Formats: sequence, structure tokens, C-alpha cells
Amino acid sequence: MSEQRTTIQSDGGGEGPRPEPIRFFGTTWVNHDGGYGPRRAAVAVGALAAAVAGFLILRFAHQGLVIAEVGGFVNAMVIAMFAVCAAIAFRKTWEGFGRRLTGAANPDSLRSVKAVGFIGVLLAYSFRALTEAPGEKLHREEYETARAQYEKRRSTRTGNPAARARRRTKGGGRSGKS
Repeated sequence: MSEQRTTIQSDGGGEGPRPEPIRFFGTTWVNHDGGYGPRRAAVAVGALAAAVAGFLILRFAHQGLVIAEVGGFVNAMVIAMFAVCAAIAFRKTWEGFGRRLTGAANPDSLRSVKAVGFIGVLLAYSFRALTEAPGEKLHREEYETARAQYEKRRSTRTGNPAARARRRTKGGGRSGKS
């Protein structure tokens, strides 16, 4: 079952659900205002640049292993470890943009895999930012659901509930007998 993080608070102008902010975007994703487009472009380019920088750092580390002559098996294991972790991190990050991960695939249990495969996380952010703010679809669905539930609760509640209880007991309603 999906956990809803949209909160119901008063923001000065009225009560109702408030959207959950997204990293780097705040709540500009709701109306695509406040520099939403340039922020998306900056996130896409920034994440791609960070992934390239991370790849270069890993390349230098691999060159250090070659210089140290640790052997072909260790070199292959290191390359395989980073490749597999990057692939898993990419997939789980990409899935996290569309639905809340729960159980064994929750973000806390994958923290170490995502740390090792950070290039996969950065690439997922970069590719997703080309179409939307990362996680916008999930947040929008939750926000619209919360707004619909709030409006439904607001429209079905009219008047003072205590007054309705008094009307029922005075007559025409239920009798006091069981």
C-alpha cells in the first residue's frame, strides 16, 4: 500500500492538502512555475556532469589497481561490482520515481548499493529530468488523490454535527429505546 506524504495544513490562504516538495524543485512542480523548466535542465545537465566526473574518478581508481598489479581477478571483480551496483541503483532509482518502494526494496535497504552504484543514480536523475522533475508523476498522483479526498470530506460535511444529533433525539429521528 502506498504511503501518502502529502500533508493537510493551513498555509494562511486556506486549509487543504499541500504538495510535498521535490529535491531541487520545491513545489514548483505543481504549476510548472518559478523556473521549473530551467531547473529541470540544470538537474539533467548537473546529474550527467556529476556522473561523468564520478566515472573519471572510478577510472583513476582502476588505474591505481593496475599500477599496483593486484591481478586480473581483482580488477574484474571491481569492475563487475561497480557495473552491477550501478545497474541495480539505476533500476531502483527509476522505479522509485513511479511508486513508493516498500519491503526489501525500500530506499534504506538499498543505501549501500546506491552508494557504490552512484553513477546509476545520477544517470537515472539525468534521464528522468529530461521529461519531468524526478518523482513528479508519483507526487502529482498522491497530491491529486489527497485533494480529491479533502474535497469529498469538505462537501459531505455541512452544518454543525452537534445540531444534527439534537434534531434526531427531539423527534422524528431515532427513539431512545433499543
